[in-house]
Amino acid sequence: MKYGFLEQLIVMNRTVKNSLTNLAILLFGILALGCQSEKEYYIFTSFREPADEGLYLAYSEDGYHWESLGGPFLPPEAGKSKIMRDPSVVKGPDGTYHMVWTTDWKGGNGFGYASTKDFIEWSDQQFIPAMSHEPEVVNVWAPEIFYDDEEERYIIIWASTIPFRYEKGEEEERNNHRMYYTTTKDFEKFTPTKLFLEPGFSVIDAVIVKRKKDDYVLVLKDNTRPNRHIQVAFGESPLGPWKNYSEPFSDFLTEGPTVLKDGDKWLIYFDSYGAKTYQAVSTTDFKTFTNIDDQISLPEGHKHGTISTVSRAVLDKLKANAKTK
Repeated sequence: MKYGFLEQLIVMNRTVKNSLTNLAILLFGILALGCQSEKEYYIFTSFREPADEGLYLAYSEDGYHWESLGGPFLPPEAGKSKIMRDPSVVKGPDGTYHMVWTTDWKGGNGFGYASTKDFIEWSDQQFIPAMSHEPEVVNVWAPEIFYDDEEERYIIIWASTIPFRYEKGEEEERNNHRMYYTTTKDFEKFTPTKLFLEPGFSVIDAVIVKRKKDDYVLVLKDNTRPNRHIQVAFGESPLGPWKNYSEPFSDFLTEGPTVLKDGDKWLIYFDSYGAKTYQAVSTTDFKTFTNIDDQISLPEGHKHGTISTVSRAVLDKLKANAKTK
């Protein structure tokens, strides 16, 4: 009985060890599968001149090399001109993507809006007349959408010209832009439009970047003549005030910046319309910028858009519905 009992203990011990080993293997497999299924891929919105076809998309696994998904995925219907320029998208906390865009090159007083879960099925397009209270407004350019997780709201900023409203340099009165904004929680009610940025010069194409709580960067284009390049400013709130404007880090005739996080680096992509190409820089502090043009590749014809992320399931669906036009 003594040895039988010991043998039983040994068998039980082996069984427990084997069970624990199997359980560990199972848990590891589940975690690995979960990590694989939760991997996010970058998605880059775009358009093609003359901007009358709608939304184009590109994707990337590493944030540097981009493959075209073609387009158009959303033909433009909002606005008088029925165009879609500068599509800006952000993913909300519920996984819904909200997109805004330029609907009129000149003469418009608002921007377009639509939402989606997968970039294939979309809500009805809306025209948001955010500058209808300004009868002399010339345009509403490049609306950029940002999710403010501190206040659980969406902030939409854009550039508009109101002639003779602000001092100017060499710009014409109808090309002297300042940045404005509105906020919303549900895209049904919007706060009254307010001035977002008056840096003392004509400014367009601003993008809000959150580094951490109370630490924000604004990437913007100085649109004055003869500058027309990109720089940054800093603030403690996504609504500013913005200060400590940097020297330009981009070449002459550049615009449309968008930013993605890559480990401890930030990549800033922008449209070099003078050179008719896309360019990018990397930075860890938004003070020193390194050109990475030799490390990136984008589809031919890619234009001013923004970068977000999608799941593997959404990417697979997009690939299956790729528009090759």
